[in-house]
Amino acid sequence: VQLQASGGGLVQAGGSLRLSCAASGRTFSNYDMAWFRQAPGKEREFVADISWSGGSTYYANSVKGRFTISRDNAKNTVYLQMNSLKPEDTAVYYCAAKQGAESYNYWGQGTQVTVSS
Repeated sequence: VQLQASGGGLVQAGGSLRLSCAASGRTFSNYDMAWFRQAPGKEREFVADISWSGGSTYYANSVKGRFTISRDNAKNTVYLQMNSLKPEDTAVYYCAAKQGAESYNYWGQGTQVTVSS
């Protein structure tokens, strides 16, 4: 499956952004989807994931209550709604896909999110 992330940008602290990740090439609804991020000088970290059906979601503690992951299987797209953004949310955000018990092994190209204070 090929993944294309978009929607990043520059926003002030307290603002909102919605990231999108469009999938192609395989049956999107067969894949669990996730968002990861990597800040400069730091390791990539998990942000949120959603099951293939959309019935189960999980969030990193650092974003819980501020970010919402969702998916539209008819549009082959997963979203990350980010509210109450903080400067520490600044990172390149990546979407990823996996099937079943696999590790996330399909990755998009990343989209930059910059939150100014």
